[in-house]
This record gives sequence, C-alpha cells and structure tokens, in this order.
Amino acid sequence: MPSQPTPARRTVLTGAAALTAAGFVAKPMPALAGPGKHRTRLTVLGTTDLHGNVFNWDYFKNLEFDDKAHNDIGIAHAATLIKAARARLGRQPVLTLDAGDTIQGTPLAYYYARIDPITGGSTHPMANAMNLVGYDAAALGNHEFNYGIDTLRTFESQLDFPLLGANAVDPATGRPVFPPYVIKNFDVPGGPSLKVGVLGLTNPGIAIWDKANVEGRMEFPGLVEQAAKFVPELKRRGCDVVVISAHSGADTSSSYGDALPWPENAASLVAEQVPGVDAILVGHAHKEIPERFVTNTKTQEKVLLCEPLYWGMRVAVIDLDLQHVHGQWKVVARHGQTLNSNTVAGDPAVLAAVQAQHDTVVDYVNSPIGTSTTALSADRAVVEDVPIIDFVQFVQADAVKAGLTGADAALPVLSIAAPFNRAASFPAGQVTVRDVAGLYIYDNTLLGVKVTGAQVKDYLEYSARYFQQVSGTGPFTVAEVTRAVTPTAPNGTPDYNFDSVAGLDAPLTYAIDIAQPVGSRIVGLSYDGQPVAPGQEFAMAVNNYRQSGGGGFPHVSTAPVVYNQQNEIRQLIIDWVTKHGVIDPAQFASVDWHLVSGGQPVVIS
Repeated sequence: MPSQPTPARRTVLTGAAALTAAGFVAKPMPALAGPGKHRTRLTVLGTTDLHGNVFNWDYFKNLEFDDKAHNDIGIAHAATLIKAARARLGRQPVLTLDAGDTIQGTPLAYYYARIDPITGGSTHPMANAMNLVGYDAAALGNHEFNYGIDTLRTFESQLDFPLLGANAVDPATGRPVFPPYVIKNFDVPGGPSLKVGVLGLTNPGIAIWDKANVEGRMEFPGLVEQAAKFVPELKRRGCDVVVISAHSGADTSSSYGDALPWPENAASLVAEQVPGVDAILVGHAHKEIPERFVTNTKTQEKVLLCEPLYWGMRVAVIDLDLQHVHGQWKVVARHGQTLNSNTVAGDPAVLAAVQAQHDTVVDYVNSPIGTSTTALSADRAVVEDVPIIDFVQFVQADAVKAGLTGADAALPVLSIAAPFNRAASFPAGQVTVRDVAGLYIYDNTLLGVKVTGAQVKDYLEYSARYFQQVSGTGPFTVAEVTRAVTPTAPNGTPDYNFDSVAGLDAPLTYAIDIAQPVGSRIVGLSYDGQPVAPGQEFAMAVNNYRQSGGGGFPHVSTAPVVYNQQNEIRQLIIDWVTKHGVIDPAQFASVDWHLVSGGQPVVIS
C-alpha cells in the first residue's frame, strides 16, 4: 500500500535553496557597540504541537495531507528545514527545541500508546523521529499525560534529550519531577564560551484535563511562579542567555475559567513579569507568531516570543545576537521568523526510521471491524437529528451508565455530541477503524457529570447560539441558518460548538426556534414525554474538552463528576463496533430535536 507519495505540487529542495523557499530571511548582525571585542549569534530552531505527525499523511482520509493553504505536516518535513539551517549556520551556536504535545493526536501515536503500547517494548515513532532530528530539549505538553504516566515515562526513557517541566512538581516536596532545565555550553570561535539555560514549562490545565492520571502524583503550579524560581537559579549558575520552551499560549486566557488560580496561556506574562528571560518558544495555542516582543516591566528589556504553526507545518527561527561586554555575553538584538515546511520533502532518514510503523498503522486503520445495515452520514447533522450522531451519543451514554455507582446509578443518562466532521460517513456494509475514527476525530476522553433540568436547558440555549436568527420557515440553505457570528466567534461559530443532547433509556426531546433571539430558543424540553423539571437530576455524558471549559458551555465544568475512567471516546466507539459487529440504527436512532421558526418546521434545502 503506498504510504508517502511525493506530491506533484511540491518541488523537492535541499540546503540553502530549501531555506530560501521556506521563507528564510537572513538577519544582519548589528555592528559592535561600546568596548566589546567579541560577538556571536545564538539561533534557536523550534517546533511545537507535533501531535504524533511524522509523515505528511491524513490517516482518516488515507491520503497525503492537504488543506486550503497547501500546508504540509510532519516532523520529517520540519527535520529537512532544521538540518538545512544547521548546515548554513556551521559552527555558530544552535539549539533545537520543541514546546510540547508530541505523543498524541494521530492514529500513529494512538497505536503505540494503546494497541502496541511502548510500555510493552515498542519504541514510540516520535522518539524514533525526534532522536534523528537531534533535539537538545523539549517541554512537556499537556497531551503528554493523556495515556498515563507510565507511557510518558517510557517515552521519556526512549529519548536522547530531556523532557523539561519546571512546573510539573511532586505534591509533597514541590520540586519538579522532570528536569526543570538544561544548560548548554557553546564554544565561540575566537571568543569566550557561551552558556545557555533552557527552561521548560508546561500547562497548569493538566491538573484538570488529566486529573485521573496525575491526581496525587503530580501538581502543576503557574508558569510565572516557577519561572520566577528557576530563571534566577540559571543566572546563578552562570548562564549568559535564558531561553524558555513553554507549552502555553502567548495571549493570556484560560479555557477553564477560574477553576485554577494560574492561567492556561501565560507565555506573555512570563516575559512581562520574570526578569532575565531572553526569548520564549511558545506552544499550545496552535497559532503562528513569527515575532512578538513583550517588554519586561522590571528591566524594560524586550523578550522575543515565537510560535511556529502546529503539526510541523512551520519551524521557528529565533536569532539572539550577542556581544561580550564587561566579561559577559549580552543580548543586543533579537529576531524571529517561521519557515514553511511545504517547500521541502521529508527527511529521508526520519521517514525510513518510521516507515514500518506508519505502514502498520495504515493497515490498522483500514481494517474492517463490523458492518452497518445502512449508509449513515453526518452531512446534515447541523440542521437535523441524524442517526450517526445518535450513535455517538448512544455509545457515550451506554458507557457512562455502566460506570455509575451508588445512588448515582439510578440517574437517567443524557449524552452530548457535536458534528466534528460533517464529511464523516459509514457505508452500508463493512465499516473500518478509519470510518469510525473519521466520525470522532479528537482524542477526547469521556466523563459523566451530574446536572439539573435547568442546567440542561441552559446548556442547550448556549449551544443554540450556533444558529443565525431568521424569519419565516424557508426554504433556507444550511449556510443561511448555521455558523452564526458572535463576539467570541467573529468568523462564525464552528460546527464543533453545536452540541445536541439525547437521552439513553428515554428520549430527551426539544425544538430549536431560530426565529427567536439567543437565550430563548429551546422549546418544549421534555424527558420521556414529560416536561423537564428545573430540579430534575441527570447524569450527562460529556467529553473532557467540554468538562474542562472548552467552548465556554455553562455548568459542566463545575458540575459534580460521576464518571471518569479516562476512556477515549473514539476507542469506545471502535470497541463497541468490534464487540457488537453490526451498526443498526434501529437500536439507537430517533428524531428528538428539530428546527422551527415561530413554532413551524423550518425547511432546509
């Protein structure tokens, strides 16, 4: 089976030509200022949020990856740029860093965490690839903890470089349980040696998102607080330059609200509040920031922030120009840029090292695991209650119900789902792992929370913001009624933020009146044929993204958790199909919600 064709649209380039095509701009060194006799440049090459991508491959489509911008993905492409940059820089001091989220996100990563786990003797494909790239260090991402600490520690043991986490600490001692930093010494031709400290920081949200894996074993204090402890320590140890690799976005915010006292995205705060930081390689936010400067409030020094795009689409280049002044190296200029990976082919050594594992996973995701009695599609899931979304809700609710204990076992169970991928479908006949994985494209885990009837209605009203307000019953196109623009979604509310809710043992029924203003759209909310009472209690199956505050949906982030076994929802669906063999909508499908305008059914062409 072909697994990595060379795309016709890309010209294969190497060396200096590859860097130029990728957007590299050589920044001139400033002239010597003052009494300094020596100068040099430290270059930091960086990646982040690789999420298990080695090849430029979409496992769910079984095709080479492509998007509207014709980005390419995968560490193999990033490796080509990194090696070309190193060759150009010669003897100049160079660091290669990653800012986290490495071992989760693709079937390739999942397979070697769950199907053929590295804890049983396999080597993780990301370890194979990253060792060949030659990283100096990587920060821990929050998704490193998804598969448990044993898997993470095994991955760590397979690396030729340290995983850094100054704010992953022992609850008893408060000391880091991973190396907080690494110090690198560089010989400077004709000048004194250069000592560089690299501090690694991860995300406080791990305490919420992977509570079942880390509770009682690790705690995750704030980035600013830990940087304030360890940057002075690096300075005391003689570091001329301090670079931080931070799995935390640049724009201060928290998807979990005030559930933790430390912000999720705090890279700018570190730059602003902690003296002595020269540059930060930013991760987590999946944004591209070629160059941003933040002024430290105490020293007035400018700190450079740079974030390359995720999945290996970009490589960060941070240049720190240094001059030896009064017996020490001082940063006198800073530059940042990002290089586009779509101009180069994947590094042959990296591709070869992971090819067999990649081929194994391609075979795995294309293997049949059951049959569907009829063709099912998610195409119209944003405007009508379709069986394929009912199936997700059914599997989630069934798992939560089986896991409830004590008095909670008597709670009626509801389940949320959103149309993550409207292109998802099950054919009539054989269904493969890839078909199921294409329906549920995220590695979310399942939780159950206890909610009241009033909270369910609030949740649905919030979800109904997805629809544009219209008058009349149409006919309308899908685009005319969906993806409403809001202050928090200026480009339109994404499909994944439209949740419907279904009951397991009895129907939860309601209408969405899109002629009404936001907050007054849910009509006739009933359970088992009776109006839902405000104080009525339910267990509701939700994913960890929603329960952690993702999307800002009300109540679920603070509701009591009654089920949390850290089961990946996608794998639960795969396991259900594997166990039962047949997907029959008669078992789970019903039309429980519909769109109306002024109480009359809306026609969507």
